[in-house]
Amino acid sequence: MKKRTLILSPHTDDGELGAGGLISKLLENSSEIHWIAYSSARASVPDGYADDTLAREFKNVMKSLNISPNNYTLHDYQVRRLHENRQEILESMVQVRNQFQPDLVLGPSLNDVHQDHQVVANEMVRAFKSHSSILCYELPWNHLKFENQFFVTLDEKHIKSKLTMLKHYKSQIIKERNYFSEEFIRGLASTRGVQVNTRYAEAFEVLKWIE
Repeated sequence: MKKRTLILSPHTDDGELGAGGLISKLLENSSEIHWIAYSSARASVPDGYADDTLAREFKNVMKSLNISPNNYTLHDYQVRRLHENRQEILESMVQVRNQFQPDLVLGPSLNDVHQDHQVVANEMVRAFKSHSSILCYELPWNHLKFENQFFVTLDEKHIKSKLTMLKHYKSQIIKERNYFSEEFIRGLASTRGVQVNTRYAEAFEVLKWIE
């Protein structure tokens, strides 16, 4: 298990959705985590909610995982406009690379079709191509293809932890996003588990792996 993991989330909930089980397992094994979210998607909160709702929900997840404010960064770039700040995003990754020196970087897939996710994925490669192992998490609703090359086996407790993380995002649950449902989370984890002869798993694309 890697000692220092950097999680890159284009939006506040992406890391939990794509790698919540692995994150739970990393914390269980005392891996140090630093987490960067680039947009709290103020324009995407439901009507009647404060525009900082997703930011507060993200911070609640961090608190629930005992990740201190020193170990996460929440930027406030405009949703669907990350490309306008591509250089700043790259520089933020280079800065955390030099200071935190992660063994493992988790981020979106290069095959992810969401425009913000593409920016983070491409800058992730630029920043960490020579320094860290890089795994890309699975967000099936954004993929036309996904090369599931690396599997992390999960127990029931890891699935429950992932579901608990996602329950903090009440603003997204109320929008009835089906990928927040327990049925979907367990179903995908079960499917990946079947592929590696276990009950639950998460799948990742491997950009680079260093032992």
